[in-house]
Amino acid sequence: MDSPPLWQSAQRLLLLLIMLFLYSIAIRFYFLGVLFAWPFRKKVRLWIKGRREWKRRQKTAFSPGDRVVWFHCASLGEFEQGRPLMESFRKEFPEYKILLTFFSSSGYEIRRQFTGADVVGYIPADTPLRARRFLEYVNPVLAVFIKYEFWLNHLREIHRRKIPLLLVSGIFRPDQIFFKSYGMIFWKGLRAFHHFYVQTEESVRLLHAIGYENVTLSGDTRFDRVAAVALNPLPLPEVALFCGESKVLIGGSLWPPDEEVLDTLISKAIPGLKFILAPHEVSREHAGKLLRKYGSRATTYSAWKIQPKGDPDVMILDTVGILAYVYRFGHYAYIGGGFGAGIHNILEAAVFGIPLFFGPNYRKFREAADLKKTGGAFPVRSADDFMFQWMQQWENAETSHRTGEVCHHYVSRNLGATSMIMRGIKEVLHKSNEG
Repeated sequence: MDSPPLWQSAQRLLLLLIMLFLYSIAIRFYFLGVLFAWPFRKKVRLWIKGRREWKRRQKTAFSPGDRVVWFHCASLGEFEQGRPLMESFRKEFPEYKILLTFFSSSGYEIRRQFTGADVVGYIPADTPLRARRFLEYVNPVLAVFIKYEFWLNHLREIHRRKIPLLLVSGIFRPDQIFFKSYGMIFWKGLRAFHHFYVQTEESVRLLHAIGYENVTLSGDTRFDRVAAVALNPLPLPEVALFCGESKVLIGGSLWPPDEEVLDTLISKAIPGLKFILAPHEVSREHAGKLLRKYGSRATTYSAWKIQPKGDPDVMILDTVGILAYVYRFGHYAYIGGGFGAGIHNILEAAVFGIPLFFGPNYRKFREAADLKKTGGAFPVRSADDFMFQWMQQWENAETSHRTGEVCHHYVSRNLGATSMIMRGIKEVLHKSNEG
């Protein structure tokens, strides 16, 4: 005999409460583990220090009359997706204050001085008490989460306070926990979102399948960001001087396996070909290691900027924040990360209409799969594979031009997500002001 509907509801509620309790316990253990790791990892030390500083100043970050809009990004990549939206919002609504939070120390440390936000900090640990206190202090009139970051206690508190919450440039996949039989608390947590702005039709279908109809296929705001970078380049005369009349291959966000893939080509010292390498880990130690490897052929960006000397054919970017602008000097780009968790941002290079190469772990990245399918990008599995693919572009200027055009047109066709989302934000704020 089936249970009565009331009993079924009670059972589901009890199960949800138990799962949420276990989730909160797991969060506490996670942060405890982070504390144990702090003596051994610099990023963890920065993460803890930054959170302590932010905890002290968040109570006084805003005045009682401020109307605050909260943007949250997991790390640097999500920041780049949210940046065009924050800049558009600032232009349209200068009377509002912007709070930008990060989860990771890498995003926070690099963008803590971002002038497009009034306050930059960390999202608190996802416990019920910290989520409640945080929202009491900040009291946002609107929250915007970029791509992901589904912290359940923050979502519950946002929902309880009836704060409009938007997800921007979201991507959902069938293997995510929201779509599993045991993921009930997570798909229930999504009810906190006033609207989902997603990148793919699959994301729309998946959200519809679990009962969420408040979904718009908007695309990815990163296209708007890279287009803005292309239209407003940094001059970088020292990079122009280094490149001269040579063809240039840009290696962006390189991990050690990516550097090994490029080593075969670099070792050939082909006349008329230069390299600009941007390691994923920007440190003096790693730059020194690369300088020793390439010897007199290499220089760092910092050294060359102070005193250009000789005619090196390898430049190592030992500073952050300029890679997106350096791609305009390139004729080819190899994007790192594809031999690890996944490739880094390929759109920063694609907007300049150059052939792209990256490692084999690219399938979770829609733009990489799209460009591979249309012939603008080439995944490689080894140094030999890369050499073969790259030589097709090097030896035939017409082929290289057509490949680059595929990339440029792909970016152009996908512009407009920011303006679409801004229309939604205006509607939300208008209703909020009416209320």
